[in-house]
Amino acid sequence: MQFIFMGPPGAGKGTQAQILAASWKIPHISTGDILRACVVAQTALGQKAQAYMDKGELVPDELLMDIVAERLKEPDAAAGWILDGFPRTVPQATFLDKLLHELSGKGAANTGLKAVNLDVPDDILVARLLSRGRKDDNEETIRRRLQVYREQTEPLISFYGDRHQLVAVDGDRAMAEVTAHLQQELAGS
Repeated sequence: MQFIFMGPPGAGKGTQAQILAASWKIPHISTGDILRACVVAQTALGQKAQAYMDKGELVPDELLMDIVAERLKEPDAAAGWILDGFPRTVPQATFLDKLLHELSGKGAANTGLKAVNLDVPDDILVARLLSRGRKDDNEETIRRRLQVYREQTEPLISFYGDRHQLVAVDGDRAMAEVTAHLQQELAGS
């Protein structure tokens, strides 16, 4: 069970990943949560990341790749995981392929990886994010994050679609409906 949860900010990736990870007893690995914890703890990584996050920019690949590589090597990830917030770019996806190949000893195409894309209209996303009340969530920053997502992350939809690893889900429904759809769609993966 290896899943990547993709979608624009506010699509419900983290919420759905937490619910399903608990249900399937696999870790939910959120690079955003890891980065925010580093910011709060004022670690060197956190200070570097905060400068990017405050502007609504993506944290550089090198920082995220190191975090993900270390986390996927931990014993609780051996049975599977849900990655939330990584990969966000095609180079990150290529890195993840190589990492999974190294960790599994199998070809990247045989890892069983599924990329789940939660699709939600921008107006709904802005309203959701403003209602969360995070320090870094104001309308200007949110619109910038959506623009960055469209430019840098949307190419992953084609990347995983071309490999027949993409599962597209309408995220503009009640939370329980989205969860039920994901459980049905991903069962046996």
